[in-house]
Amino acid sequence: MDPFLTALSGLAWTVVYVEAIRIGFRQKTYAMPMAALGLNFAWESIYAVDSLSAGVSLQGVVNLVWALADIAIVYTFFAFGRAEFPRFVTRTMFAAWGVLLFAASYAVQFLFMAEFGENSARYSAFLQNLLMSGLFIAMLVARRGLRGQSPTIAVAKWLGTLAPTILIGVLDDAPFILGLGILCCVFDLVYIGLVLWAKRDPGALQAEAGPGR
Repeated sequence: MDPFLTALSGLAWTVVYVEAIRIGFRQKTYAMPMAALGLNFAWESIYAVDSLSAGVSLQGVVNLVWALADIAIVYTFFAFGRAEFPRFVTRTMFAAWGVLLFAASYAVQFLFMAEFGENSARYSAFLQNLLMSGLFIAMLVARRGLRGQSPTIAVAKWLGTLAPTILIGVLDDAPFILGLGILCCVFDLVYIGLVLWAKRDPGALQAEAGPGR
């Protein structure tokens, strides 16, 4: 069961990244919320090195594949992300903000490692997954549509977190992880519903709020 759930999570998140890369280049935007992208890239690159330095493992290989895919998403962020901000945000300001964001993401991951030791990977992963689940909903609302998003990303993201929730939260009997995983599942299902709604009725999110609404 463990290898199956690990492989399912790896495959599902790889689908998310491949679809995010495809949409990012096609629509000239970034397809993952920037804070989530920074934390993901830092987590995957750090734990790919950490896992593979102790020998080849399925999770280590999965982490490496994710980190390599993230490089392309990071490129779309720096190449196209400036257009998502107001005009007063210059390219220099945007680039500086991006560098600061990624530096802070690495700092957070190293702080987790220093504080929680061998449990740092799972704690930081599920906490940032919960943050990501909320940020995808916020991105849908902020962009008022499906630019940089798709049902494939929504469903694969849900499955990619559900599998390790079962693996760690249920099979390894980790209540904290199980609780975070359930919250992620709720937010992810809400996001799937919103994405399908926006796809069915593209104009729904474009409507301006009226007085008193």
